[in-house]
Amino acid sequence: MEINQNIQIVLDNADFIMGSQVKELEKQLADYVGVKHCITCANGTDALTLVLMAYDVKAGDAVFVPTFTFYATAETVSLRGATPIFIDIEPDTYNISCKKLQEAIQYIKAEGQLNPKAIIAVDLFGLPADYQELKLIADEHGLKLIEDGAQGFGGSINGKMACSFGEIATTSFFPAKPLGCYGDGGAVFTNDDELCGLMQSFRVHGKGEDKYDNLRVGMNSRLDTLQAAILLPKFKAFQEYELEARNRVAERYRDGLVNCVTVPHIPKGYISSYAQYSVLLKNEQQRDRVQQLLKEKGIPTMIYYKKSMHQQTVHQNNPSISLEFPVAEDISKRVLNLPMHPYLEEKEQLYIIETLRNFCETDDWRKII
Repeated sequence: MEINQNIQIVLDNADFIMGSQVKELEKQLADYVGVKHCITCANGTDALTLVLMAYDVKAGDAVFVPTFTFYATAETVSLRGATPIFIDIEPDTYNISCKKLQEAIQYIKAEGQLNPKAIIAVDLFGLPADYQELKLIADEHGLKLIEDGAQGFGGSINGKMACSFGEIATTSFFPAKPLGCYGDGGAVFTNDDELCGLMQSFRVHGKGEDKYDNLRVGMNSRLDTLQAAILLPKFKAFQEYELEARNRVAERYRDGLVNCVTVPHIPKGYISSYAQYSVLLKNEQQRDRVQQLLKEKGIPTMIYYKKSMHQQTVHQNNPSISLEFPVAEDISKRVLNLPMHPYLEEKEQLYIIETLRNFCETDDWRKII
């Protein structure tokens, strides 16, 4: 009801671009995350691109990104003419491996062909990366630390919210994200006044005080007022009960499946927003069989991600191909994503759990272990 009312207000006012709802949403999001500034934009990919523009990432620069994530994280680097350097992941959290990151930085420095510029850490499936260790590595090597919180909004580490780590962070409001709108949307978060000013300029064609006086080359990436109007009541629901409901669904999965499959590991002090609920099977054959079985029972599943970044066709000449990615390659063959949203009814979830547990106890299961 409130969403419909907000949409009607925008229609009545015909204030479709950068209306008052956009400013109100930015204020609420910044307050929630715990930073001074939130700058909304058209989508999560643009949010990362705006950050790389502000940091003047360009040809000859190396940006370190986890290999096990969605393509957009590396795509934004390539669009700037820079080179994404792929890093293997941790076997329990699936987030970027700090040990492998150190090795890759040393490798790129020793090669001497690229200038190490930044690290983009992804909060995969809703779980923040290890920012305490990442910050130490970034400071040691003089690199910018960027948080890709597209999947992580609502997560936290010891009470500090996702999208507040590092000097700058981004998120996405794609409908499937923990906080999603009815189309595309994104945001950048920072405490830095200068970076905020750059974001606000870059997102509107590099404008100055007057939008017809452009100070720099920018892009057209504004969040529609309609999407902001939709996000305001959705954000209220997210804070009041949706995040808690996601964690309740995750706890039910964990309790019901812990002796059947490998369930997500959440380190002490961390809270996940569970953009996805990912379990691990024993091998690829078992994973595919389980997915088929669940489909036959009317239970939808997805695989995030069948191919890591370094395995993508477009990256076959990437200099980091000479590195090794055993964990990501293993996880991609065994991961399966179960239904996850705050409105998943208990009886529906118990049916999913029971179906999977029943298969765990069959001879067919034991044969393909």
